[in-house]
Amino acid sequence: MLPLFSHARKNVVGVAVALVAAALALSFALPIQAHALDVERWTAKPNKDGDSTTVMGATATRVTWQGQSAEDESIASVVLEMPEGTAVEAENVKTTVIADLDRLEASSQTTVEGTTVTVALDEPAPAGALVMIELNRTLLPGGGGTFGLAGSYTTADGQQHDMPATDQTITVVGTSPAEQLSSWLGAQEWVQAWNSNKFLNLFFNPTLIVTSVPALVAGWLISIGIVIVSFPLSIPLGLIWSFLRMAKSRIPRAIGATYINIVRGTPLFLQLYIAFFGLPLMGLQVDNFVLGAIVLVMNSSAYLAEIFRAGIQSINKGQFEASRSLGMNGAQTMLFVIIPQTVRRVIPTMTSEFILMYKDTSLLAAVGVTELMMYAKTITAATGNVTPYIVAAGFYLIVTIPLTKLINSMERRMAGGRRRKKNVTITSEEAVLPDSDAAVSKSLRMSETLAGSNHISH
Repeated sequence: MLPLFSHARKNVVGVAVALVAAALALSFALPIQAHALDVERWTAKPNKDGDSTTVMGATATRVTWQGQSAEDESIASVVLEMPEGTAVEAENVKTTVIADLDRLEASSQTTVEGTTVTVALDEPAPAGALVMIELNRTLLPGGGGTFGLAGSYTTADGQQHDMPATDQTITVVGTSPAEQLSSWLGAQEWVQAWNSNKFLNLFFNPTLIVTSVPALVAGWLISIGIVIVSFPLSIPLGLIWSFLRMAKSRIPRAIGATYINIVRGTPLFLQLYIAFFGLPLMGLQVDNFVLGAIVLVMNSSAYLAEIFRAGIQSINKGQFEASRSLGMNGAQTMLFVIIPQTVRRVIPTMTSEFILMYKDTSLLAAVGVTELMMYAKTITAATGNVTPYIVAAGFYLIVTIPLTKLINSMERRMAGGRRRKKNVTITSEEAVLPDSDAAVSKSLRMSETLAGSNHISH
């Protein structure tokens, strides 16, 4: 029995020795991974105005890495592998070392190669110290994405270790080219000097101009769409009111005169309020865009009615008599003789009315229609800066200035302002012809002046 027990004990000892030998061999065969460093922070500072959580790409922000070393570990350098597309300057990297709650003066050398940032401490941090690296004015990828931590660190004894794994990530929101350009402008010295002036910063901030333009394009197109829909509908309605206004019968004439005088005599703003807040009280629900177009049509038709009336009355009475002598009735005379001449003569004044309607679309913002001024109002409310309104004014000028020049050109042509050819003279009889374009232009101008005095109430 005793020899059997002794034999079993020898077997157990042999197995134990074999296991210890295998463990030692394995320990020498595998590299030592001493992940004693604890990553406490891997964050980026939010950089979107009015938002305390969003980190925007291609916009200056501060990226912070913070690591706590073990009690027996001294850090000599840290390498951070930034996401592809990141831009950071070595001079904007700051290193801080905290040991035993004391902030130490930690001088370091920073090098940036592509997206690799290497921070080498002039003297290794004390064992167990906290090391914090701040990458100021860093531009993270403009396309956005979620980025984890990658890199390595080196201890005072020269051992290099991979950066410990952490579940901390930086989520970046992609930015448009306009936002990227705005961010670039904000970093320019001349822009900073420009914005240091309170007036220029409030009304002409270059960074806001760049971001406001693409944001306001949608509202601008809506405003143009409203006018393109409304103005053609105003023309036939204006003709109808004009015929009623010139009717021989008292009742139609009274109806036309009443409508024209009421619409032209009250502000468009009041008419919008009555339509947008009065109709719902009557149980009528109409889409804001459609209702806004209807109000503009009704308002503009009253002014066009007076323009058409002035144009029709400027036609020489001989035209009516000549048409009747050819056997035309009143409707045929008006349709084929009078109206074609009237339209040609009132085109400049109608163009002026088109410009007024286009500018009047800005009033729709007060009743909730999302047109150009509503977009500008939203951006202004978010930024606290008036620059978007100035940008909106520029969008109005894109349309109004060319049309104004066109009107001036047409008026000069109607007033006999064509560039005279050499060796051609104009007799006094041609210049004072009663039915000439010059006489018609004078008559229409007098009518437009009267209409414009009432149109100011818009």
